Amino acid sequence: MSAPDRSPPTFRGRTYAAFLFDMDGTLLDSSPVVERVWTAWAVRHGHDPDEVLAVCQGLQYRDTLRRFARPGLDIEAEAAALLRAELDDVEGVAAIAGVKTLIEGLDPARWAIVTSAPRALAETRLRAVGLPVPQHFVTGESVSKGKPDPEGFLKAAALLGAPITECLVFEDSPAGVAAGKASGARVAIVGPLVTPCDGDLAIADYL
Repeated sequence: MSAPDRSPPTFRGRTYAAFLFDMDGTLLDSSPVVERVWTAWAVRHGHDPDEVLAVCQGLQYRDTLRRFARPGLDIEAEAAALLRAELDDVEGVAAIAGVKTLIEGLDPARWAIVTSAPRALAETRLRAVGLPVPQHFVTGESVSKGKPDPEGFLKAAALLGAPITECLVFEDSPAGVAAGKASGARVAIVGPLVTPCDGDLAIADYL
């Protein structure tokens, strides 16, 4: 393990006060689990799995469920069931190439994770792929509004004591990119957006 660099992190020649990372799709790939769990849910409830999978990335369970809820659906019970299913399934979850080396070289006081996932699920996935649980961690329970609302990124910057305008957000989903830009941070897109929309590529600072 490399010793953390206590200097401010840099990206493409620019120095930032802090890095704010999304988790799923940015630090690790959990898409096999997401596809299995949400496909099963969609089939049970008579929805097209492709339509559900197209929008669930980067959103909290409840926000996705509200989009597809039919009369009588118990959103809280369904969210709890989805969490249990994902907690029990880490098959195929893998760290993104190069991420572990990057994170281990950062000052722990200069980076945070901002994820829509519940903390228990986030910690389960990080440990499953050998990535560290950060000192500063904003999870689904930490915010009143999920992405694309900027609350999570603003809260992470405050925890780090870093001006949000001097932070760099790493994201992979349209909702995450929108949240990062709305917060006032600069945004780097990791890989192709799952569902490009609303000019997300145009508003990102780094592709």
